Amino acid sequence: MSEDNISNNTQTITKDKVKRPSMYEVILLNDDYTPMEFVVDVLMRYFNKDIDQANQIMMHVHRNGKGLCGIYPFDIAETKVMQVMNYSIKNGHPLQCKMEKNK
Repeated sequence: MSEDNISNNTQTITKDKVKRPSMYEVILLNDDYTPMEFVVDVLMRYFNKDIDQANQIMMHVHRNGKGLCGIYPFDIAETKVMQVMNYSIKNGHPLQCKMEKNK
């Protein structure tokens, strides 16, 4: 067998660096009309908080004007904001929820 017939089967494999997705904070905003019990319900229903965590976050929102519910990838954060807003409207409350890019 001549050297011309021997093929080189080694390959160089390059790995693309996979970038972690940007994360977004989901934030509840305080208002003077939404009952505290409704906010606790929202936190338990959509953010899987237990009763103690939900009460702590609700009181933080009440005292500080806004409060963090969780940090999620864009699609999940967007879905949670829409769920909260739709649930609030359906129940006649002006509760506002927004998302901000996590720093």
